[in-house]
Amino acid sequence: MALSRLARAQLPTRRFASHSTGSSPPNFNTVGPYQVFDRNVKCMQKNRAAFRKDSRMLDYVRDEVADRMMERFLDIKRNFNSIVDLGSGPGHFTKLLEVDKVKKSIMIDSSAASLNRDLEEEFDVEVERIEADEENLLSVVSPNSQEAVVSCLSLHWVNDLPGALVQIKEALQPDGLFLGAMFGGDTLFELRTALQLAEIEREGGISPHVSPMTETGDISNLLGRAGFNLLTVDTDDVKVGYPSMWELVEDLRNMGEGNAVIGRRPYLHRDTIAAASAIYKELHGNEEGAIPATFQIIYMIGWKPAPSQPKPLDRGTGKVNLKTVL
Repeated sequence: MALSRLARAQLPTRRFASHSTGSSPPNFNTVGPYQVFDRNVKCMQKNRAAFRKDSRMLDYVRDEVADRMMERFLDIKRNFNSIVDLGSGPGHFTKLLEVDKVKKSIMIDSSAASLNRDLEEEFDVEVERIEADEENLLSVVSPNSQEAVVSCLSLHWVNDLPGALVQIKEALQPDGLFLGAMFGGDTLFELRTALQLAEIEREGGISPHVSPMTETGDISNLLGRAGFNLLTVDTDDVKVGYPSMWELVEDLRNMGEGNAVIGRRPYLHRDTIAAASAIYKELHGNEEGAIPATFQIIYMIGWKPAPSQPKPLDRGTGKVNLKTVL
């Protein structure tokens, strides 16, 4: 995936969320939609992950999804002066951009450490970094101002996904592009199954340890409700092999993808984890003893309505009877 890059510009980070170095975490939670995730905890998890010396070794899922997103982006026969990379992290998608397609990328992320992790790395396009909460896009960009918004594996931590999609649509210019990728409902189904069966066996009940994900069938409805036109939604699986469940859980934590559900249990009993590991290997392990982990990815494309967009013909204007075709 390594590409030769020329440094175009490295603009200083603009900060729109109050991050202090003291004990009080930034308050991203807002009054309004039902709160599923603790955004403060998620920001701290992402910061800790970015500070790890080996954090780049744990980019394999995001880098793979960014590659697959880029294939879809390149299929769009349009050049852009600038795009917004929402929930960019260190720039998994932006690093793949080339200047003949996009001149500038505005990277927005709530985690300052993640956003600025790769300041030394060269990008082919001009880069501006903005530290801000992804749930409040319109606090940092103006309505009707952006040619395109992309989001690579960030929206699954948003509490108000319908509201976030509406903000993305409002930020776009007419006929502006939204391209996103997020984890789908079947992500880590092997891990969920193993943990649930182990907790029922050892503790007589279950609690959430893997974040709830959006189902594929809901995405088209959410995009339509947000006001997007010309929708395209498809799914793909990224399968990763691990020696055991222990390595999978450790990698998830070190990626900043640990559990951030409000009201989550702070720990799991060690014998429950051991039982879950054995169940995981029994149900899903291969002959060599390794286990698979499935990451279901939902890709979505939507366009902000504009008069220039193609429209379906009026009912009854067809010249060929469908009965003769079918």
